[in-house]
Amino acid sequence: MSLGHGPLYVLPFDHRGSFQKGLFGVDQGEPLSAEQRRRIEDLKLLVYEGLEQALRQGASAKAAGVLVDEEFGAEVARRAKKAGLTLAMPAEKSGQDEFDFEYGAEYQAHIAAFAPDYVKVLVRYNPEGDLTLNARQEVKLAGLCQWLAGQPAGFLFELLVPATPAQMARVAGDKQAYAESLLPDLVVRAMAQLQAAGVEPDVWKIQGLETREDCERAAAQARAGGRERVFCIILGHGADDAQVTRWLQAAAGVAGYDGFAIGRTIWWQPVVDHQAGRIDRAEAVRQVADKYQQMVAVYEAGKQQPTGGR
Repeated sequence: MSLGHGPLYVLPFDHRGSFQKGLFGVDQGEPLSAEQRRRIEDLKLLVYEGLEQALRQGASAKAAGVLVDEEFGAEVARRAKKAGLTLAMPAEKSGQDEFDFEYGAEYQAHIAAFAPDYVKVLVRYNPEGDLTLNARQEVKLAGLCQWLAGQPAGFLFELLVPATPAQMARVAGDKQAYAESLLPDLVVRAMAQLQAAGVEPDVWKIQGLETREDCERAAAQARAGGRERVFCIILGHGADDAQVTRWLQAAAGVAGYDGFAIGRTIWWQPVVDHQAGRIDRAEAVRQVADKYQQMVAVYEAGKQQPTGGR
């Protein structure tokens, strides 16, 4: 796939467990009622309608992306594809510590049925974590990468680096201290180890890093060894507006970063409020549209700053 096309501002709502548990109290793997399933599908359509409204209000269709799942978002995926928006779809089972394919050995047929622009995986991988677990994941991911090399879809890799107990002990249990002092190096090391194992994303979806220098290191690793067309985007991780804004400002303008994939920060509260009957559908759609445009504006403004963030 030809990449490096300019900024990519993805609205991800491929979440499955978050909708089930957060809205209906149904644990991952437990059965949903037909009405609960229909409701989740409709709420995902609401989020997509928010993006459609943002586009009508002037957001760039060329830069806009949709990340949605087949299970609850098949209609949305087809609409986004028909509208010519960048479409990404997940290959992983939701809510698992170890990567595995949502549809097992049939994953290739499911990808082919929707022909997304990107196949996305979410992977929890700590280079100082369980080495056997890491190796098992590497084998599956390298196999997916090899198959995708012959397909038109690009490979979008969401990397999460959850802290080990030993790492949390090093920072006295302080999550912010982990994010600032340990996470940046672990992200770069994880990327390098995955690349060495034959895992070759076209786009890295990276946890927000606090400084421009840390973003530069991650981008340099993404493009190391002749991978000049690979780029990074920032994931929101469900953080609040202030935190996500800091991450966007740190990365905006860094060579090798070119956008974001921010989901729950944009749409979770409008969805919850609408589900609870506090706001109507039109207001929920408006809030999603406005928040998406706000995040784009923050990133675009950050690119104009001489320092590109702190």
